[in-house]
Amino acid sequence: MKQSNKRLSIFVIISLLLLVTGLVLAVRLGSVHIAFTDIYDSIFNYSESLELMLVRDVRIPRALSVLMTGGILGVTGAMIQGVTRNPIAEPSILGVSQGATLVIAVFYVAGIGLSTRNVMIASLIGAFLTGLLVILFISKKANNNSIAKILLAGTAMSTFFMSLTTVVGLLSNQSQMIGFWVAGGFRNASWADFRLVFIVGTMGLIIAVFMSPKINILNLGDDVAIGLGQNPERIRFIVLMVMIPMCAAAVAVGKNIAFVGLIVPQIVRKFLGEDYRKNIPCSFLLGAVLLTFADVAARMLFNPYETPIGVFTALIGMPFFIAAARKERG
Repeated sequence: MKQSNKRLSIFVIISLLLLVTGLVLAVRLGSVHIAFTDIYDSIFNYSESLELMLVRDVRIPRALSVLMTGGILGVTGAMIQGVTRNPIAEPSILGVSQGATLVIAVFYVAGIGLSTRNVMIASLIGAFLTGLLVILFISKKANNNSIAKILLAGTAMSTFFMSLTTVVGLLSNQSQMIGFWVAGGFRNASWADFRLVFIVGTMGLIIAVFMSPKINILNLGDDVAIGLGQNPERIRFIVLMVMIPMCAAAVAVGKNIAFVGLIVPQIVRKFLGEDYRKNIPCSFLLGAVLLTFADVAARMLFNPYETPIGVFTALIGMPFFIAAARKERG
């Protein structure tokens, strides 16, 4: 127990230090480098100078939106992997993120203004419809949660929704805008976007923490859960209903970002074991760290041009995906 608590403390301290470092870099670095004094003045001594406006109205809301979105993706990945007992399950692989992206594209070409509220509504509709398909697939029989079946079903749904999104973009002559959403990014993140992911992410995290003991039980297998007086189908349904608005908010603000929910829970389990009472909050923390540094890299690699953040998460995530699939197969 002492060893476990020590590992948890080390993990949290290192993650917090990395997160603070990442936030400072995210605010300071970019096409215009910001001094520490300007960061301080933008918070405590604000005036309408260009540097302070850049920090307060662009850099800080973007950095905080990235932090919360990364945390949401980490938590949702841990939740879905826990209830399916599948290390390669995550919202983008199961098609939830792509379903949300599709409905956002439909809203856009239909002439509905993409305000933060409308984007969230569209994203929620898409995530909800896709989430229902996931619920139908992983329910009924425990055998449905096998690696091969979830991988095939998720890949099929992801490909189908992305194909429809591409068709929508081509037919409406809006391929550039659709491509921007598919690639992922926080270029236009605002304080309204941060409020959205903060409210939805915080509420979802609190519920997920309360659900973590039940996820622990379900992670032992359906038979064990039933023997302990739990209803596996009900637990899965509740967890997925919590995930849907969290995924919708993440897509609404960060667009289509893959693999964060795959990478983060695997790293957390490697260090802390299978206890989701620790894994869920730590997945939030590590997800925030990972996406914060990915966003800094996306902005700085070809500065002043911005690389889609999904490129970095895919480059990091694909080896994890292949390794996890090979391990489970073996």
